[in-house]
Amino acid sequence: MAITFGGLATGMDTGAIIDALMEIERQPIKRLENDKNFYKSRLNAFSELNGKLESLQAKAEAIDTANELNTPKATASSEGYFTATTSSTASMGSYQIEVIELAQLQKDVSAGVADKTAQEFGTGTLTVTVGGTPTDITIDGSNNSLEGIVSAINGAELGVTATIINDGTANPYRMVLTGDTVNDTFSLDASGLSGGTYANPSMVNKQLAHQAHIQIDDIDIYSDTNSFEEAIQGVSLDVLQADAAVTTTLTLSSDPDSTETKIKDFAKAYNGIVNYIASQADADWGNDSSFRSVKRRLQDLLTTELGVSGSFTSLSELGFETQRDGTLVVNSSKLSDALTEDFDGVIGLFVGEDGVDGISQIFSGYLDDVTDSVDGFMATRKESTDKNVRRIDQQIENLETRMVSREKTLQAQFSAMEELVSSLNSQSSFLLQQMAAMPTIGNRN
Repeated sequence: MAITFGGLATGMDTGAIIDALMEIERQPIKRLENDKNFYKSRLNAFSELNGKLESLQAKAEAIDTANELNTPKATASSEGYFTATTSSTASMGSYQIEVIELAQLQKDVSAGVADKTAQEFGTGTLTVTVGGTPTDITIDGSNNSLEGIVSAINGAELGVTATIINDGTANPYRMVLTGDTVNDTFSLDASGLSGGTYANPSMVNKQLAHQAHIQIDDIDIYSDTNSFEEAIQGVSLDVLQADAAVTTTLTLSSDPDSTETKIKDFAKAYNGIVNYIASQADADWGNDSSFRSVKRRLQDLLTTELGVSGSFTSLSELGFETQRDGTLVVNSSKLSDALTEDFDGVIGLFVGEDGVDGISQIFSGYLDDVTDSVDGFMATRKESTDKNVRRIDQQIENLETRMVSREKTLQAQFSAMEELVSSLNSQSSFLLQQMAAMPTIGNRN
């Protein structure tokens, strides 16, 4: 192994000199690392823009059909019996609804005991029958308490859940068995237990299981839960209170407020893109062609005039106003007036008609292309970025290998210099000693 003298002979800090020289040698690597960071930061910017484009696409697709843009609102003539939630597939109309019965699960309750942890029940076999299928559960000296029995039943996962309540009496702890669904009827047989000071668990039924039952326009409809999906197309009903004597009229009608909100959400997502592109103006990639082309294309689509037959042919007629910075402001008063005066015309502008795409479909089509996972601008940028990063990584790896070799060369050169200087110093000392030992010229003594 070569010995590094570290300036012992010359008095120079050769280690520091080598470090300084290597720092100069590493400048190309630093430039490459800066290039790699640029590519990665630019890709992150494209990724964020792509996310905002996808958000606008989602908002456009949420209003590209008449049902989606004009989701009916539900109004009930009486409160407290059910709630109704509509979706885009709901149709206008009215329905007569009676809530006959709420869904309920079977509940059985045991007699009380004084101590839920006392292991005073008998041991043997406890049989739980659920839906006609019996299951034997072993009760032994490790679980013959009320808590142990509850745990054993729950551990068997039979379709029935056991819990413990405290009723505040002298023997307060009772086991409650509850079916997991309305179809899980059950019974418990403790005759297989023997011994113990507590009487075998005996259950008393407190609640029978049955389905929820409603009538819609005199048609009987049942559900295992208190929710009814698609009993009315596009409507979810959650029943809250039963009273067969009360008929509630559910009316599904147009909801201009909801339509206005969806249109404004579309404008908000558009502004998110414009503002983001503006925020990148000072970045090295701020003038990238992809940024400019996306912004320009969206602005063109925004001012598109359609050949629809309704009252409105452009977004400006609905109160869409472009500001100097490129963002949109929706004039609420103008949009509200348009929805009031010609609701169908507003719908037609967004969803189009036979042979004519609406604004939503035009935006959706462009955004679908530009965000495509294979051919979209983000996909192509990622492919080129990954290629550049791989190239730079390879160049850095090659340079790092050269740096190791270069550092070894410098260390060897400085080591050789130190050895030479050390040798010269030794020779100089020797000569000086020899000269000092020589008789002085002219010395007559």
